[in-house]
Amino acid sequence: MDYFRFTVRAAAVAFLVGTPWGIDPLLSAKERSATVGSISPEKVADYVHAILEADRSFYTTHVVNRMQEQGIVAATEQWEGGKGLPLPAQFLQYSGQLVAEAGYGLRYKLIGFSPIYQRNAPATDFERKALELLRRQPERPVTGVVSSGKKQYFQAIYADRAVSPACVTCHNSHPLSPKQDFKLNDVMGGIAITIPLE
Repeated sequence: MDYFRFTVRAAAVAFLVGTPWGIDPLLSAKERSATVGSISPEKVADYVHAILEADRSFYTTHVVNRMQEQGIVAATEQWEGGKGLPLPAQFLQYSGQLVAEAGYGLRYKLIGFSPIYQRNAPATDFERKALELLRRQPERPVTGVVSSGKKQYFQAIYADRAVSPACVTCHNSHPLSPKQDFKLNDVMGGIAITIPLE
């Protein structure tokens, strides 16, 4: 009898909790996943960007800056051949390569107003126009649908700021840098996030 009362109460609680949120507790897991609304590509891009920013900020503040301040190891562009740490921009670029290789179609990369290397220049008209908009209005991402072959992708480009002294020092002292007067928190370019549209 107690088991029966517990089961009825549990079912009632599940029904009352699930129903206001639009989840019918009597549906199977498969049916429930089909009824939950899909997330817009704008939201997905915002989520990905939030993760990228958090990871890079943590890496910059708690790894790069700390190791350099203590004189343990410095961030350097040639980190693979020596004992240095990857620069924060390289950290983001290499993680982007790993994500691209995973095969989900999701991609992200840095693009710059005045990149040190041509591979980081905007690759399309959309990216060029987005950077120009971000130069004037860096608070909001520039978004749109782009095509590659027969496939369509949602692309969001967020302002990329000089988040640490390492960013400023690298760009201002690099012999290939076309711009050498960056200051901390300047917008240096954009983080382009590309999501496949099914």
